[in-house]
Amino acid sequence: MKKESLIAKINKPLWFRTFLFFSLPAAFFSGLRIQSVDEHEATVVMRYNWFSKNPFRSIYFACLAMAAEMSSGILALVHTGDKQPRVSMLVLEMRSAFHKKAVGKIRFVCTEGDRIQSAVAEAVQTGLGTTVEAYSKGLDENGTCIAEFWIRWTFKQIQKK
Repeated sequence: MKKESLIAKINKPLWFRTFLFFSLPAAFFSGLRIQSVDEHEATVVMRYNWFSKNPFRSIYFACLAMAAEMSSGILALVHTGDKQPRVSMLVLEMRSAFHKKAVGKIRFVCTEGDRIQSAVAEAVQTGLGTTVEAYSKGLDENGTCIAEFWIRWTFKQIQKK
């Protein structure tokens, strides 16, 4: 599927919610939403709700990690979706720093699309696995950084058998 077509689908809330329901049900039930995505940047939003809460009246750290990963992962999907032969993508490592209690609406922004695209292109060109570390920043409704995530992705061209 061409990048433009995939981006258009991802930006349609009904299509994306259906995709989550069947492919990533935990993200569906946690209430993750795509605010925007293009080739360079993706923003994923989530709200404090019954499914995402912890006993301390804030968003559970694993739900925050899921939103951060999705903000970079959706960019990886955009850049691997049109490759032939196909390119696999996998999270290799994740690091995080938490700065403030996550309550209300949180948005995770990843602007690493160009770096992800370069890593995918290298994997296709060389036939070898490549890695890239993508940064995602979680912001509350006031624009205050509540968490930062560094997600190391690995890409590898799938060999035909």
